[in-house]
Amino acid sequence: METTVKKMKEDSLNNARILIVDDQEANVLLLERLLRASGYTNFVSTQDPRQVLQIYLKSQPDLILLDLMMPYLDGFAVMQQIQSRVPQGDYLPILVLTAEVTTDAKQKALTMGAKDFLTKPLDAIEVMLRIRNLLETRHLHQRLQNQNELLEERVLEQTRELEQARIEILQRLAATAEYREDPTGEHPKRVGETAAMLSHAVGLPKAQVELIRLAAPLHDVGKVGVPDSVLQKPGKLTPEEFEQVKTHTALGAKILSGTQVPLLQLAEEIALYHHEHWDGGGYAGLKGASIPIAARLVAVAEAFDVLTHERSYRKALATQEALAEIAKQSGRQFEPRLVDALLKWHKRRELPRRMREAILAG
Repeated sequence: METTVKKMKEDSLNNARILIVDDQEANVLLLERLLRASGYTNFVSTQDPRQVLQIYLKSQPDLILLDLMMPYLDGFAVMQQIQSRVPQGDYLPILVLTAEVTTDAKQKALTMGAKDFLTKPLDAIEVMLRIRNLLETRHLHQRLQNQNELLEERVLEQTRELEQARIEILQRLAATAEYREDPTGEHPKRVGETAAMLSHAVGLPKAQVELIRLAAPLHDVGKVGVPDSVLQKPGKLTPEEFEQVKTHTALGAKILSGTQVPLLQLAEEIALYHHEHWDGGGYAGLKGASIPIAARLVAVAEAFDVLTHERSYRKALATQEALAEIAKQSGRQFEPRLVDALLKWHKRRELPRRMREAILAG
């Protein structure tokens, strides 16, 4: 296994892409000969520094062997061109090979992106050792980058799984609270979808729409504290029983309180205020825009769903009958803008169905 890994590393280094830039043909030929003798085969060269950027963009070299003193563009200008194109976080080794031996030249070259510096005339063994070291460093950097990317992907995947698990737990909690009134347990989900539709219709941001879709199903979680004898009573509730039902808003908010999670904070707000009335006649007496928008949306969504599905105390209404009932409460129990949005949405849904029926009848 160790031998196989070592061979893979050797192959990777020997196949590294190398770019030679030197205006002197003799220097280029020397470097090409040294590379070939050491097993490197994937290299290109140019004696014209004006071509370097184009070659770099096309070949994406793993190492650049760069002369400093050249006509048209010196090595400093070449490095300046290249560095603006190197991806952030990438490690591109540049080995400067030059007869310019001043301290200022070395410092400037290293500052502008060079990773190593050798002076001419070149020592063949030293050149190949430096090339090898730089390629190994790039190889290790790329491996580390790949490992970091894998780790980041795993963290993201686990985060997604945790988020999905949290959402499923909340959905099951919402269904548990509702099963006694709705054996299908689908009421919370339907309320969430309708509330999200209305949110979108009145122009709320996409992220807020999604948050409302997930939080709205928890609006009645506090009903876990209301006795079955009250929730499932087939007839009219007594004033005392109605007071028991009303406690589910405060209890739901208490169950969902004490969290820093935005989804649960919104669910707490919805649970507490979804029985407020636009005219101030609700449980806590909030009125108009003082009622949180999410609670106003859920109030309309829940009322429509309750009216169109059978409960222990009454039969389900047809869609148009339910819409008519909600329209009567526009400006009283419900915000007029949201009632209009619900009516328009159902009108858009109804039109294609009526057209199909007309075509079939004709």
